[in-house]
Amino acid sequence: MDQRIAEIINPVIEDMGFELVRIRLMGGQTKTLQIMADKPNGGIEVDDCADISTAISAVMDVEDPITDAYTLEVSSPGIDRPLTRLKDFETFEGYEVKLETADMIDGRRRFRGELAGVEGDEVLINVEEGTIGLEFDWLSEAKLILTDDLIKEMLRQRKASGDINQDDFDEIVTEQSEEE
Repeated sequence: MDQRIAEIINPVIEDMGFELVRIRLMGGQTKTLQIMADKPNGGIEVDDCADISTAISAVMDVEDPITDAYTLEVSSPGIDRPLTRLKDFETFEGYEVKLETADMIDGRRRFRGELAGVEGDEVLINVEEGTIGLEFDWLSEAKLILTDDLIKEMLRQRKASGDINQDDFDEIVTEQSEEE
C-alpha cells in the first residue's frame, strides 16, 4: 500500500520542489497516513507542510487508494530523522545512527555506531567490533541519533541556506540586564 501511495504522491511532492522521505500508513480506530517530506537541502517549514498537505489531499481524493477514513499528517523528518534512502547514508556520514535489520545478522538485529558511508548497496557503520557493512535492503529501520554535533550541523546548514536569519531572533533579556 505504501508503494502505491508513493507512486501517487511522489510526482506531486517533487513538482513542488520537495523530496519524499517516508510514507507510513498506520492502523488504529482511524488510520493515519504519515508523510515526511523535505527540501533537497533540508529546512522544510510549517507552511510548506500545509501546502504539501493541500496538494496531496486533492490527488488522494481523486485516486482514492485508501478505502477507509484516514487522517493525513505531513511533517518534516526532524533533526534525528529516519534514513530511508541510500543517499541519506552518504549525506549523514560521520554521524551516530541506530540501525535495525529485518532478520538476525550474526546473532543481532540492532546496531548503533557512526555512519561510515556507502559502498555499492551496503551501508557501512563503525561499531565496537570495527566497520561492518549491511545491505540496504536488510534494513527495517534506520534513524540518526540526536547529538550536539548533529544539532550544530543542522543549524549551520539552515543559516548558510538563509533559512535562519539571526536578526529575526529577539535579544535575550536577563534579570540582571533589566535592573541596569
